This record gives sequence, structure tokens and C-alpha cells, in this order.
Amino acid sequence: MCSWIRPARRFFSTSSLNLPALDAWIASPKSLVLADTFHSTHLSDLYITLPTRDGTRALLRNDGTDANFCPPEPFTRRMWASGSMTWNKGGELKVGEKATAVSTVAKVEKKGFEAGKPMVFVKQRIEVTVEGRNEPGMVEERAHVYQLQAPSVASVGSRVPREVKGLPKSEFSFSYTPTLTTLFRFSALTFNGHHIHIDKDYAQKVEGYPERLVHGPLTALMLLESLIHHRPSAQLRNFTYRAHNPIFVNCAATIHGAIVAKDKAELWCENDEGVVGMTGVVQFDE
Repeated sequence: MCSWIRPARRFFSTSSLNLPALDAWIASPKSLVLADTFHSTHLSDLYITLPTRDGTRALLRNDGTDANFCPPEPFTRRMWASGSMTWNKGGELKVGEKATAVSTVAKVEKKGFEAGKPMVFVKQRIEVTVEGRNEPGMVEERAHVYQLQAPSVASVGSRVPREVKGLPKSEFSFSYTPTLTTLFRFSALTFNGHHIHIDKDYAQKVEGYPERLVHGPLTALMLLESLIHHRPSAQLRNFTYRAHNPIFVNCAATIHGAIVAKDKAELWCENDEGVVGMTGVVQFDE
């Protein structure tokens, strides 16, 4: 049973308050106009979040992730490892067109079993095809690694960052700080309930990290965004990326990039200590 006790009421002096500013705000006109189209997809997303209508919670794992394409227990600890995206010429996706996404498991690998560090790598393939076309306009591959139960709390802060070598000299960069609001919005946008992104206690006490982790796909998108910001005329054709080290909420991050060929860019994200979290390679046309 959860109980709540009303805290004792405190009284404050108003002499230090900026009452003219408050009065001006009260007197000012206030309105907000939003335009949207009511659609069954939006309504279903709303309904599925209500406890009275949600029939999916029983299908989620204890960490808040869905069980689609997940190996059986005890491989319950999921991490985003790498991925790729390919955009096909002539089959570009356009806003307003109806499309179908078909997801399959392209490959499953067992690694580290002989060394006593068993992991299962699951590669998911997603083909997005516009209605009326035979070939997909975009093909995405996602690689997740599944490990055994999370490490003990004693491992918090004990991880040694992986070193990433062979990166080119940075030619452009973009710095930002992923805040908790950033993580919350991206989780909501992608319907991702993984506790590691939003629950500090879970990240620390269950997963053994010092803070909540930034989504791998969010960092991957920031790599692409930084390239487009620097090279607006680039037409993306292929993008591959790999996660090397975790990136944490409220920690400054910088996306670096270099054009290493006329149609190729290398990008990477590092924190303020120089630890590389993710690398990526983009092929593009202009």
C-alpha cells in the first residue's frame, strides 16, 4: 500500500518576489494554436498507453523492451551494437505516400561462449516499400547483442572505455548535450520503453552504469544530421555505424566528421574526455 502525508505548509514573505512581472504575465494574452489531423494511427498510439486499454505490457520484458526477435532467457540484457541504412535510387520515400515495412531476422550469431562471456547477436532487416513498387526504397539493418543477466552494482564505473583508432582529422563538428528531455522525447517518438534510457536507478543498480544511456539510434541520427548540416547538398545512399562506448545523459558530446573521398564521409561521436561512443561511414551523391 502506498501512502502520502501532506507536508507542513510553509509561509513565505512576498517582499522578495517580482510581483510586477507576475501581474504583467497575468494580464498578457495567452493562447496556443496547434494544427493536426486526427488519424487512427495517432489514436491507437494514445490508447495503447492507457492502462485500461494496453494489451501489450504483458509482452514486454522486465527492462521495458519488447520481446520481438529476442532470444529466450537468460539472454535478457539488450544493447544496440550497430546498424546500416541503404537508400535505393528511384525508390525514394516521400511524405504522404503509403508504405509497408517488413521486418525479418537476417542472421543470428553466438559469440564468446568458449571464453565464458556468452553473447547472442541478432541482426534484424527492415525493408520499407512504397505501395505500387516492387523494390524497397530503403533497407535498414539493426544488430542487437543479448547478454546474460545484468552485472552486479559493484561494476558501476569499473568499465574501461574501448579505444578507437584510425580516425581521420576532424574537418567539421557539432557539439550538443543530450538532456533527459532529449531522451524522453526520443523514447516517446520511437515508442521505446527501455528503462536504461529513462530510469536512473535501473541504469545504476541493474545495468551497472553511472547514468542513463543515450539511445544508439539517436546518436546515429546525429551523425547523419551533422553531415547534412555541413553538406546540405548530399544525397544519402548508404550509412553504416557501430557503437563502441556508452554515451550518457547530460554529458557534452561532439560529432566530428571528415570528407575522406568525393562521395564518402567518416563520422564519430565523442564525449568531453575524448572517448569515442560511435563511428559511422556515409556514402553519398551530390
